[in-house]
Amino acid sequence: MSNPVYGKKAAASRKGDTRSVLFWVLISGIILFLAWTPFQTALFNGQILVFEKPIFWASILSCLLLFLWIANSFKSIQLKDQRDWLAVGVLLLPLTYILSLTSAASHVLAMNMVIINCIYAIMFIIGLYVLRDKLGNRIIQSTIMAVAYLIVGFGLLHWFGQGRTVGAIAKWFSNTVLNGTYTYAVMTDSNGLRLTSVFQYANTYAAFLMAFLFAAVFFVTTSRKWYSQAFHSFMLVPIIVSLLLTLSRGGLVMLPVVFILLLLFLKPAKQLLWILYCGIAGVASLIISKPVTELGLSLNEAFSSSGALKGWGILLVTSAIVGLLGWVIQSLIAPKLEKALSNWSIKKTSNLWIPLGSVIIGGLLIILFMGTGLKNILPQSISVRLENINFNQHSVLERFTFYKDAMKVLADYPIIGAGGGAWASLYEQYQNNPYTSRQAHNFFLQYLIEVGIVGFVIFMSFILYIFFKYIRGYIKGSKDERHSHFLYLIIVLSILIHSILDFNMSYVFMGILVFLGLGGMAAAMEHRPVNKWNVKDSTARGAYSAVVGLSAVLVLITSIRYVQAADAAAEARRVIQVSTSYEEIKAPLDKDLSIRSSHPDSVLLLSSLYQTVYQQNQDEGFYNASVDLLNKALEDEPYNKLMLRSLMKLYEIKQQPEQAYEVLIQNAQKFNWDIEWYKDIILQGYELGMKALGTGETSKKDEYFMKATDAFSKVQKGIQHLKTLPEGQLQGNPFEITPDMILHAGKMYYMMNQLEQAANALKIGIQEDLTQSSNQEIARWYLASLQKQGQSDEVLLEKLKQVDPNAQHNIKQLIDLQF
Repeated sequence: MSNPVYGKKAAASRKGDTRSVLFWVLISGIILFLAWTPFQTALFNGQILVFEKPIFWASILSCLLLFLWIANSFKSIQLKDQRDWLAVGVLLLPLTYILSLTSAASHVLAMNMVIINCIYAIMFIIGLYVLRDKLGNRIIQSTIMAVAYLIVGFGLLHWFGQGRTVGAIAKWFSNTVLNGTYTYAVMTDSNGLRLTSVFQYANTYAAFLMAFLFAAVFFVTTSRKWYSQAFHSFMLVPIIVSLLLTLSRGGLVMLPVVFILLLLFLKPAKQLLWILYCGIAGVASLIISKPVTELGLSLNEAFSSSGALKGWGILLVTSAIVGLLGWVIQSLIAPKLEKALSNWSIKKTSNLWIPLGSVIIGGLLIILFMGTGLKNILPQSISVRLENINFNQHSVLERFTFYKDAMKVLADYPIIGAGGGAWASLYEQYQNNPYTSRQAHNFFLQYLIEVGIVGFVIFMSFILYIFFKYIRGYIKGSKDERHSHFLYLIIVLSILIHSILDFNMSYVFMGILVFLGLGGMAAAMEHRPVNKWNVKDSTARGAYSAVVGLSAVLVLITSIRYVQAADAAAEARRVIQVSTSYEEIKAPLDKDLSIRSSHPDSVLLLSSLYQTVYQQNQDEGFYNASVDLLNKALEDEPYNKLMLRSLMKLYEIKQQPEQAYEVLIQNAQKFNWDIEWYKDIILQGYELGMKALGTGETSKKDEYFMKATDAFSKVQKGIQHLKTLPEGQLQGNPFEITPDMILHAGKMYYMMNQLEQAANALKIGIQEDLTQSSNQEIARWYLASLQKQGQSDEVLLEKLKQVDPNAQHNIKQLIDLQF
């Protein structure tokens, strides 16, 4: 007879297992969805609207996932050991971003970062508990690897000119498919075409590929199934070829660093196998890199099916050969190698010697590739990038500049930081030269200026504690225990190490991988009870679930409302393309701003709408509404240049140039290298000064002239500073004095009776060609300032007389002017 009690338990167990599997599959599905939405926290052109909605949807999905996890795993929630308390500690990370809201340079970007860090906290908590389960861990790892390989394939399809084929599928998952193709899956810059896949930025894709190259090697050496060994070996070549096609110097520099660090975790036999697989796949990839690169370059210019077929043929045949070799090595050589080195592996320092040797061999290879003809086997684009790896290369020098400028920001916001998105908002105020970079190209520095020393210490303590406990548990663990969560170490270490040089963590998908990986590493920590904070299971379960659940409800509601706001903003932009109705355009903008009162895109559009209506009917109410809207939004977004420009334009329309000029002066220090800002200060300062002079307000005239000439002096100092930049460092945006700036500055110095300064300023604008009226005017004012000081320039005077017979008379008139 069957045991009814046992039958009920078995049924309950099966039901619980089914529910758990469904939960893990759901997590996997969300990871898959997020892979095709590699949204950034800030865009290069400053427009954040495009990437906001996916962030909020990710937040909604994360919150729903958290609720399902609480419902599914409520009884497993406890605060008994160190791992459990990490689920409490991770809540401090979004809290530090909430704290930094009080001093945020941009409220909109700061709120986005609060939501993003809530996503990270949720993924960590779920990973911490779910990845303790063997089946759940296996499902998540398989999903992560499948997503990685799909992204590699997705990128190579674009490289071989088949973007429209995959774009037809990707458009269902991503908002970055335009005109049938995924935007910038292959990007173009001064180096030529660079592969980016779903990331739209080659360096971040390189960091991703680096992580999953080592992940693939790890699974080759640990998989027990022959087909798994062969498949992961097969993928090594596509990954390495893709890495080469990114042309990422940072990726090539950091790859050996991460490789050596990972080798330290392995026994000598595994170390040799890792080197062997990377060597075989690397050589194979280098051999085919030239034809694959050349085919990709031609196919992206003009697609041909025969060319694409040839490219795929070269890649797949090479990958198949490496896949076959991987299976053979793992089946025949690996067991013998492990047996032969078993005695050596027992020694404490056995895992140090091969990594040290790898450093030496790696150094020799670098010398060979960079200093000999061996680099000629590489495509020209890749060999040029290798040649340019040095500390005097412009991207290296620029990064050092970013880092120094970031420390300037920190000096002004040391304790709690300047809020999420601080660098994007503030860098123009602190920059050393007129570069454009909304990213500091260093995740840790960017994090530091966002949350200050307090938040950074909490974050680094959290990260380092997990690494310390994971490594300690790894050393003590069995072989299976070491392998079970090693993938997460690979992902976290690879992405974070590369993030020292770039902004990989500005991609929320990369951040999710890192925090899920941290959760996986924490799940593998040794079980150690915390007796000091021993709390009853029911109390801990209820309190923790309540706090986390209520917080998630708030985040969920906020995210839903933000999705509605983003939809409304997008609707407004759609309507404005097809309608001129004031009411139709205004309605969605009002909806967005009722939720996010300072959202820059909608503020600017609604202000422009008010302005248009005012110009049509001269109704003061619309003018005042536009001014009030901008002033209110600027309280939250004081560094938004477009809003400031829009406010100045409104004052000028109303014929209130004094107010517009005051906005220019008050905000000049925020844009220290914006030459257009200086030009406006100088030219408008001259006009207002002349207006004051005409009404007899000489003190006001001098006030305007002094502000304008101060700006001119700053431009001159800036130009001199740019000459001190290291050789090889690019200046950035144009920063030079125009003839108009010179003429007006010279006039103002002259009219303030600062004759020496006038002559010095005007002399800069003296040209050989005096046929143009503007050049003649500069010369006249210059000669007048000299003569007033009892000096002269007879050569210039004679040249001027040749094109202007009345030159002497005109100069005398300037000398006789009274101010």
